[in-house]
Order: sequence, then structure tokens, then C-alpha cells
Amino acid sequence: MSEAPSAGGPSPLRRALFAIPFVAVALGAWFFYASLVSGRDPAALPSALIGRPAPEIALPPLAGLLLDGAPAPGFDGADLADGEVKLVNVFASWCGPCRVEHPVLVDLTSRGVRLFGLNYKDSSENARRFLGGLGNPYERVGVDPNGRAGVEWGVYGVPETFVVDGEGRIRFKFVGPLTPEAVAKTLSPEIEKARAPAPQASAR
Repeated sequence: MSEAPSAGGPSPLRRALFAIPFVAVALGAWFFYASLVSGRDPAALPSALIGRPAPEIALPPLAGLLLDGAPAPGFDGADLADGEVKLVNVFASWCGPCRVEHPVLVDLTSRGVRLFGLNYKDSSENARRFLGGLGNPYERVGVDPNGRAGVEWGVYGVPETFVVDGEGRIRFKFVGPLTPEAVAKTLSPEIEKARAPAPQASAR
């Protein structure tokens, strides 16, 4: 025999459990709306490395990749601190969005932007085929087959792009595939900020 419903209706605990999904949806909608009205690009995620030197971890070169007839070099933190602003782009041959953004990277380098590639959890053969088919926009390509460098760089996923200033400090991080609109609205202004000389402390 089934129990008759209590005269007082559902218990407070049951009502609270019933409300949890609605509260979660409402919070998610609020955060999304807040990001829109704030003008912040949701792809420009914060990073603990912003303002800090790029990781010193040495990334070996992509085996068999040639650049102007010579083996293309890998890179480390010292290579990033050569006095000029550059981008570090995290990519992989298995990454569909990386193929979508690739023409944007080629266009950036055609406009004089220096670009280093971090090949993430990929095979050398597939990475070479990827760059051979789409074109190589990178002046250096370092490989990270086991993802250790990705941890050091704070990589969330692929693709990601970092703006590194002339002193080798990470100034900005863009998560997701770059588009012409994202370059014009978000990335190019950050590159210009990184190129600007640091303000001098006023003498007392």
C-alpha cells in the first residue's frame, strides 16, 4: 500500500534538491551575460603566467621539418627574450580548429608578426604532414609529445596563442581558434601593448 502524501507537501530538503538545477542554469546565464556586458572576450581567459617570464623548458625541434632548406629549430625561454614581440601558438595535426585558424596564422606572419609553434601531443610525421599541406607560418617549432610543456605553459586546450614581449614575458593568452575578427579586435591591440616600451618609474 502506498503512503499518502503528507499534509505539509514536499519536505524542505526535497524542495532544495529540486531547485538545484534551476539555480545552476540561472548562475550560468548570469555569468554569460556578465561577460557580454563587460566587453570581455570569453576566449581571452586569464592565466597565472600573465606578466611572468615564459617557461624555461627547452622544446626540441620537430624532426625532419625544414625551413629554408635547413632543419627548423625548437625553442626555449631564452629564444623568446630576444628583444622582439612574438606569438607562441599551440597546435596539433589532430586539432580541427587548428586547421580552421591556420590561414589566419599565415596572414599574420605575412604582415611581419613573428610566430613560434608549440606542437602539442602529436607525432612528428603527422605534424610535418600538417605543415606541409597547409604551409608553415612558424620560424621555430618546438615539440611537446607528452604534454609536459603544456602543463608549464598552462595550456587548457588546443589551439591557444600567447603574446610574449621582447623580454620573454607572457603578456596575453588567447584560447581557441583565431579568426580575422579576433585578430583585429583582441590580438592586434595586445601585440601593440606588448611592443610599447615599459613606463619608466618617476624619479623622486
